[in-house]
Amino acid sequence: MTLTSKGQITIPIEIREALGLLPGTEVEFDVVGRSVRIRKAGKQGRGAALVAGMRATGRRAPGPRMTTDQILALTRGE
Repeated sequence: MTLTSKGQITIPIEIREALGLLPGTEVEFDVVGRSVRIRKAGKQGRGAALVAGMRATGRRAPGPRMTTDQILALTRGE
């Protein structure tokens, strides 16, 4: 294999299939002595990813604070 000027290589199909590497799969590289190992990146489970997403959106947005009663009044069209 030859490294391109952009630092890219093509992983042979046999290796991609053996590791289940599909387009878009994240990988990690480990330097071991004078060698490099490639492996699938550690992946969060679906539940952990959902919780992390909810935490990220749970931060308070800038703007005026509203009470629960005010929010309910808006949703009821009052």
